[in-house]
Amino acid sequence: MNKLNIFSDKDASTVVLESNQVEVIQTELAKRGVRFEQWQAGATIDATTSHDAILAAYQADIARVQQDGGYQTVDVISLAKGNPNAAELRQKFLFEHTHGEDEVRFFVKGQGLFYLHIGDEVVQVLCQQGDLISVPALTAHWFDMGSDPEFTAIRLFNNPEGWVAQATGSEIAKRYPLLG
Repeated sequence: MNKLNIFSDKDASTVVLESNQVEVIQTELAKRGVRFEQWQAGATIDATTSHDAILAAYQADIARVQQDGGYQTVDVISLAKGNPNAAELRQKFLFEHTHGEDEVRFFVKGQGLFYLHIGDEVVQVLCQQGDLISVPALTAHWFDMGSDPEFTAIRLFNNPEGWVAQATGSEIAKRYPLLG
């Protein structure tokens, strides 16, 4: 179940707003310029489904988002449970950073926890299967895939090189609770 928690950026121990209702999550994120949607596959997807078949199953939604945002590149990334490099991969995203383009992720399976540092708030969004999030360009954020991650996600990019992070230098990410 997806979930939204909003904290003050000064106090990681107190949740100002908490919700797992999709309408509340969409409304609160939209107020902050963040896109959040839920999609349904146009075909059955299981552990054996190829990346091309995954893209085909969501083609109508992908095309709509590409047109809306001018995204040129689309791919699928998967990480299986029990990956021996999980701890190293997790650390790659656990620092506050920005991108020169939107960070658009759709969770085909599994989950991930986004933290958005917007103004004087930290907005924590647990995205799970069926959730799309688009973090606007230059928004300070970090991402936690969990201690034993398992997910498949569709990524959309404006930049053909894909994911390019610019560290903010802030230590804020170390103060907020991680995904189990």
